[in-house]
Amino acid sequence: MNNWSKTLQPLLKKYSGKKHPLNYENNFQLLVVVILSAADSDKHINNVAPALFKKYSNMKQLAGANLEDLQTAIKGVTGYRQKAAALIELAKIVKTDKSIPNTMEELSKLPRIGRKTANVIMREMNVKAEGIIVDLHVLRVAPRLGIAKGTKADDIEKQLMHVIPEKNWGESGMAMSFLGREICRPKEPKCLECVMKRSCEYYTNFEQIVQRLKPSLSLSKGAK
Repeated sequence: MNNWSKTLQPLLKKYSGKKHPLNYENNFQLLVVVILSAADSDKHINNVAPALFKKYSNMKQLAGANLEDLQTAIKGVTGYRQKAAALIELAKIVKTDKSIPNTMEELSKLPRIGRKTANVIMREMNVKAEGIIVDLHVLRVAPRLGIAKGTKADDIEKQLMHVIPEKNWGESGMAMSFLGREICRPKEPKCLECVMKRSCEYYTNFEQIVQRLKPSLSLSKGAK
């Protein structure tokens, strides 16, 4: 059985402590950009956010926002109508920046915040992790590494929490996410550049296929 605590060390060494690609300056902005980024790109949200935060700089202002005005401010963001309504509802619940929760239980009660979103927010707030981030990148990377199997985020997270020490929960998911963004791409992953290649099922299987094909490839070259 793989000792993932030890196996993941090169990955954690490479990415631990690296800030999330979303740009934010405080917990209010963090909450907003993470919600806006669902089903959208971090790059797009980073382009939209500065103008948004000039207009709404805190929870109180967001709570008092006119729905149509907020929709206009984030128009173009995936699901902007629903996200605008959710942000106003959330701001009315939280009320002030100082009241922004930092636990899984409290964050998960807020509109548009599930376990993945809460895990991201808690990691960026630098509070004790209560789970492991499983975004679209982790959904791809974890099965490729062989540390988890399946296609559902909740299932993947449970498997990861079972084999990764709790002390590493906060960084492991984000590290896998960064690996997926930079190296372990959906198409043409850069396996030779990957710090995890010697422990990765995907790369091991690829190498085995290449080894099996070598004799036939040599014969083909000789025939030419």
